[in-house]
Amino acid sequence: MRTHSEQGNTPIIETRNLAKSVQTLEGELHILSSVDLIIKSGESIAIVGESGSGKTTLLSLLAGLDTPSRGSVVIKGRDITRMSEDGRAALRGELVGFVFQSFQLLPALTALENVMLPLELIGDPEAEAAARVLLERVGLGRRLSHTPRQLSGGEQQRVALARAFVAGPAILFADEPTGNLDSKTGAHVIDLLFELNQERHTTLVLVTHDASLAARCGRMIRLDAGSMV
Repeated sequence: MRTHSEQGNTPIIETRNLAKSVQTLEGELHILSSVDLIIKSGESIAIVGESGSGKTTLLSLLAGLDTPSRGSVVIKGRDITRMSEDGRAALRGELVGFVFQSFQLLPALTALENVMLPLELIGDPEAEAAARVLLERVGLGRRLSHTPRQLSGGEQQRVALARAFVAGPAILFADEPTGNLDSKTGAHVIDLLFELNQERHTTLVLVTHDASLAARCGRMIRLDAGSMV
């Protein structure tokens, strides 16, 4: 299992003049405008703002899931905006984990198989052992053989957390990770997220409307109509 313990002043993500626009029937719509951002290794960053402010678009650009209209995103010294789609996918497999609001577990796979999947895709022979350790860590050691439909929303999100951390990513992107959970379950998932993040020295970048979740991050980035404020 990979680990990423480097911390300090080393930039792990840097954007320069990052912008995103799309064409609509009414003309060009500017979603993000000239975002300059440095995220250091080991930081925890909350991206906040009103609905439609560009938060999820920024996260998608940082993760290489979308391409900008202008500007660059550099991850660990590599300009992902100059990479092919396959190149960005390979970099994500090497460095990035994800937690989404909608869990995005594969319904035909068990909890154990869902968590094993990222390691199996890179041929790691220790995939099952690593997945078992993390599922125990998130309190699901007795639910290994259950499929997502047999799990509660909170349990599904804990499986998603285990899957996100199992390959030892340098960066974890989280998009409204508690958005589909009640407040008590969401608080438990937040605790687990930050405990795992601290244990594994991961750089955490999350989008949230939850003020209590944002407050637990080391730094907050606020967007308003596509611009940092």
